Amino acid sequence: DQGQTHAKKRSNHVHSPLIGGERAARRSGGMAMTAATAAASATMAGMTVIEVVRGDITREHVDAIVNAANQSLRGGAGVDGAIHRAAGPRLARAGAAIAPCAPGDAKATPAFDLDPPVRHVIHTVGPVWKGGERGEADLLASCYRRSLAIADELGARSVAFSAISTGIYGFPPDQAARIAVDTIRSTPTGVELVRLVAFDQHTYELLETALAAG
Repeated sequence: DQGQTHAKKRSNHVHSPLIGGERAARRSGGMAMTAATAAASATMAGMTVIEVVRGDITREHVDAIVNAANQSLRGGAGVDGAIHRAAGPRLARAGAAIAPCAPGDAKATPAFDLDPPVRHVIHTVGPVWKGGERGEADLLASCYRRSLAIADELGARSVAFSAISTGIYGFPPDQAARIAVDTIRSTPTGVELVRLVAFDQHTYELLETALAAG
């Protein structure tokens, strides 16, 4: 497994969208952020809105969630385990039936016991960090491209991504954040909303910084 997640309440506090490369000057109103709430930020990438939130990816109201999986697709610890627990034991059986999944690739299963509107789980396997000289960045970017391609095949119009490769796989989270945002921005897709779900405040801040840099 590549990341960790902790269930947290979502916040209604949202940054104004960045449209055409210009950051809006003010923030919208909402709940004050506490230890159990998180802010969100958004930008427009072509026709795709990108948001950053802090919370539990299994509670996102989207068509599909992207799981930071291992090659067996049978589940693991961290975010992978959390998604499997929420989706129920059929998810591991469905994953095993289509495994293995190579690093940089993605495959989809039904969402099983996850609450609607989530209908699909897209499993992607990120690279293990080995110093950055073995194509890790290209593989991580491929995870995002392939996941969006699968989402398009499924007809998903809203997708939530967990942090890929930043847990025990050791990918530096600042680099991973930039790759995530840059790849989503540059990938043609019919997905209208991409939500990057951070599992802690540090990851949230890195993703927000990467998003604002565009």
